[in-house]
Amino acid sequence: MKNSRNTKLVALGLAVPALAAAVFIPIRAYSKGRSSALVAAAYKSEVHIEVRDGYRFITSNGIPDHPTGQFPNRGNPNVIAPQVYHFRVPLQPQPQPATQTARGLLFGVAVNGIVFDPGTAELWNNSFAWHYEALTGFLASRGSLGADENFAHVQPNGAYHYHGLPMGLLKKRDYTHKMALIGWAADGYPIYGPYAHSNPADANSPLKFLKPSYRLRSGNRPGGDGPGGAYDGSFQQDYQYVKGVGDLDEYNGRVGVTPEFPRGTFYYVLTDTFPFVPRQLKGTPDSSFRKEGPGGGPGGPGGPGGGPGGGRFQPGPPPVAGDAASARRRAWCQARSSPIRSA
Repeated sequence: MKNSRNTKLVALGLAVPALAAAVFIPIRAYSKGRSSALVAAAYKSEVHIEVRDGYRFITSNGIPDHPTGQFPNRGNPNVIAPQVYHFRVPLQPQPQPATQTARGLLFGVAVNGIVFDPGTAELWNNSFAWHYEALTGFLASRGSLGADENFAHVQPNGAYHYHGLPMGLLKKRDYTHKMALIGWAADGYPIYGPYAHSNPADANSPLKFLKPSYRLRSGNRPGGDGPGGAYDGSFQQDYQYVKGVGDLDEYNGRVGVTPEFPRGTFYYVLTDTFPFVPRQLKGTPDSSFRKEGPGGGPGGPGGPGGGPGGGRFQPGPPPVAGDAASARRRAWCQARSSPIRSA
């Protein structure tokens, strides 16, 4: 049944290739665009990581070290441009007693200096209780992120940032054959790709493709003060953590040995289904990852933090997944050659 409420998105929605409801489908068809090629020719990726005084300092210019999709594109009017990033994370992160959401923060930074920023600025009816999800449901089905094969797109200030698996970086780090360190979260814990040891305590155990423990809620969202409609992945709040249904905890992480931490550590994992990039922090985030709002960001002006494009976008109510969406999902899954698998 169609929701007749006036659905509003705060900040301009961008575009992503169509994904069926709450299903993540890797994108393989993007080529390097002219504008991206010009950026690559004009700027070189620069990142510097230094360990001193109990911290890991990460500085970068925000230029990716792998091919990107074409920017601008029909769903994203922005061009990749250099940034000025200065991050700091503790070498000995400590868990905090209460869960810390990553809202208002960048979740972390990759080893190539590109930031992880999985959330969106789009809200239903200006309500912070209902955040549209970037890679599933309504925004995905309407092609509204303009994301490339790295599940990344560009802010108005030129900041290229990841919403999901950074495939170009993962492939460079041979992620299917070893545990691949991909970056550092704002609290200092490491971030790894989706393959890890089947026995977390045994570095000699075979690699396993890890799955998150988040699932769609059953039934319908509340109407009235809520958007109504079935839980289909259109909103971050459509998902819930169910202990034990996957390999990872509520932080989308686990404790285990890694090549960089042979004695073991807590680490976050990037996954091919929600939450893609973790949304909660186990430790205390460093203030260098705090967003400053549109036009500003970590390390001073020039970082990400604003909405995708300025103005307002009113796409209408979120759709309800049906048989047609399921058929599209099966077709995509059968056709793709990526090692990443859908749920």
